[in-house]
Amino acid sequence: MRWLFGERARSGVDRPDWIDDAAWTDLVARQSFLARLCADELARLRALCGAFLATKAVNGAAGLQVTDAMTAWIATQACLPILELGLAAYPSFEEIIVYPGDFVVDREIVDADGVVHAWRESIAGESWEQGPVVLAWDATERMAKANRPTPFAFNVVIHEFAHKLDMTNGEVDGMPAFSRKLHADLDEDAWRDVLHASFDDFNARLDEVERAIPRHVDPESARADRYFAALPIDAYAATDEGEFFSVSSEAFFVAPEGLKAAYPEWYALLAKYYRQDPLRAG
Repeated sequence: MRWLFGERARSGVDRPDWIDDAAWTDLVARQSFLARLCADELARLRALCGAFLATKAVNGAAGLQVTDAMTAWIATQACLPILELGLAAYPSFEEIIVYPGDFVVDREIVDADGVVHAWRESIAGESWEQGPVVLAWDATERMAKANRPTPFAFNVVIHEFAHKLDMTNGEVDGMPAFSRKLHADLDEDAWRDVLHASFDDFNARLDEVERAIPRHVDPESARADRYFAALPIDAYAATDEGEFFSVSSEAFFVAPEGLKAAYPEWYALLAKYYRQDPLRAG
């Protein structure tokens, strides 16, 4: 019998036996950031993944054949952020689409003068409002190959599912919806104040780093990496406050030390929102 049941997407019920013990042990061992979870938390994460996969179809695109192991890998990372929030925290959607590598999307914006600018962009992940999460498998797998936290947290699954949480409050602006029951200690105005201040400070830090890069060094090249290493999280967080929330969420779960040291107030709010503290004592 296959350890990942093919009927999971149709059943709509939790399958506590969706993965056998040996496969689960191996899956956890290959994700070093799960080592902080106690036995009870791991057991609940395992069950939550079963419920998640009972209602989500994970489908390959561009010829990719999605295996049970790939599906399980994605599920654990998608469910970690909602371990204490529950499956209902994610807005309704039914599909995760997985490409072999980066995929191309069409972009279009209208500037202040009414001029339309269109381009094509190659990306590793995207979340569609009221639609699927789209992932590039090679980026999703990168943590497996490293088997350790990278200098900057990189986890495209957590990143895109953090966007899904952000969408629960409408715009992707770094402000997810709060549950009256789970987030009674969170205040929207305080959240926005800390988010704005942290985002502005991060942009100021990035400006300093970019000024320090010599003109003969391409900022997009590997030679510039040592300059960007001075940042507490990946530079992509400076894009907008929605990306700041998602990049911060990657760091929070995968490599939280730098995030907490640089932005203790923001880290504390994330800990209250996710109801988890990766750096808790004991």
